[in-house]
Order: sequence, then structure tokens, then C-alpha cells
Amino acid sequence: MNLFEDTDQTFKKTFIATSNEEILTVTEAGQLLGLTKDQMKLYVDKKGLTKIKVARSVFRYLLLKEEIDNLLKADNK
Repeated sequence: MNLFEDTDQTFKKTFIATSNEEILTVTEAGQLLGLTKDQMKLYVDKKGLTKIKVARSVFRYLLLKEEIDNLLKADNK
């Protein structure tokens, strides 16, 4: 049985295998901050977070986990 894997998840695995930076999908980051995917996309633009572009896509990108962790720490203070 073939399991479907989201394109963002596939790219994330490849990125992690070749980089020492930890990354999250927009959905994963949104879940940590209690936001939907659409809300998270707006939040990323508002806060000027780093977008790691997914090849061949204008609309897809991944986020640096470190930046999301910093936002969570700031919210908990």
C-alpha cells in the first residue's frame, strides 16, 4: 500500500538530510502557535520570518524552527 506524502514533508526530509538547520512546514508552525495554515501565512509576512522556498513553487515554503521557538518563548514571558 502506498502512503501519500505531502510535498512539503518530502522537501522537509530532503532539506534536513542536507542541512543543520531545523525547519517546519507552515502547518506545523501554525499548530505550535495555535493558528491555521492561512493565518500562519499572514503571520509570517507580518513578522518578516525567513521563508525557505520549495523548489518550483511560488506559494510553498518552509520556516526555520529556531524563529518559531523564539516566538513561542517571547509569548510565554
